[in-house]
Amino acid sequence: MSGSHRIIDCHVHLRSVEFCDRMVAVADLCGIERIGIVCTINRESVNANAAALACKAKYPDRIYAMLGLDHSARLSDGKKKTPSLADQVEIYRDLGADGLKMIEGKPTTRKYLDVPVDDPYFAGYFAKLEETQFPVVWHVNDPEEFWDPEKLPDWAAERNWGYDDTDVQKEAQYAEVERVLEKHPGLNLVFAHFYFLSADLPRAAAVFDKYPRVHFDLAPGIEMLYNTADNVDETREFFIKYADRIVFGTDLSSGQTDPQARHRAGIVYKWLESGEEFRVTEDADFLLGKPEDGRMCGMALPEDVLKSIYWENFERIVGGAPKTLDKKKAAEECRRVAAIAEKPDEANAASGVLEAD
Repeated sequence: MSGSHRIIDCHVHLRSVEFCDRMVAVADLCGIERIGIVCTINRESVNANAAALACKAKYPDRIYAMLGLDHSARLSDGKKKTPSLADQVEIYRDLGADGLKMIEGKPTTRKYLDVPVDDPYFAGYFAKLEETQFPVVWHVNDPEEFWDPEKLPDWAAERNWGYDDTDVQKEAQYAEVERVLEKHPGLNLVFAHFYFLSADLPRAAAVFDKYPRVHFDLAPGIEMLYNTADNVDETREFFIKYADRIVFGTDLSSGQTDPQARHRAGIVYKWLESGEEFRVTEDADFLLGKPEDGRMCGMALPEDVLKSIYWENFERIVGGAPKTLDKKKAAEECRRVAAIAEKPDEANAASGVLEAD
């Protein structure tokens, strides 16, 4: 399905510089015109920005680069020197990034960074984001069953995504984010994975009603499709009412096989476009689980709603075309990261690509 629609995917992951061509091939395979590469933070290479910048340089009309932050100064107790978070926003805007990705709200990352999002550490950063309207795709929390050992899926347990009282609790983190939104209601935000509120559509509606600049993306979170199958009519009404607040996403990865990629994108297309009941297939990637895990029901959304979700909302939030990359400044940023990274190979490879162009 979706062959008759323009598609912009706001939420894909690029494994490394060498997978740039593969990432675009995956998009082509799934009928996706443009992609937003979202960049996470990590211990060894600081963040995944280098690969996204190299890919944006190679495919300037196809790639939106949503960069991750550099927390090296805090994580090293000041031993490493980095720009402030607010200054990073300006650096990224200046070099031609299209926005930011925050993984800081995922409980595993929150434990690693060990700082609430309403802490003064982030204050100048959020103020700068609101001032500049620089868009952010923000991952906050995880599926509700990740806090319940009896319901935790096997694939999540294998990645240590089961949480206990040593981790941030879901409601505590929602409260932190609420305090940020109350202070900065003009933030230009897309909460990833439907803000993990698919089991509580009235609460999701309350977020939209209170904060008119907040949006949700549809990257599964397969629990989202299972939860909404319980009341298809209510879900369809929600999507029609808030059609201008929902953004298409898949969580596609450059490391997936062709069948896995087709199924991951196709399952979201089918959910939006068809009126059918269906399940994941045997060739789905493991993050979607197994066919016996549950049923999903399509919503058969109207064409104008699909148009909003598939591309119009993203272009309004992020831009009608990817921003022009300043390759010299992007290479400088990659070299800066390489100088402080535990493993600088990726940043060095990206700077080589940027400078070669």
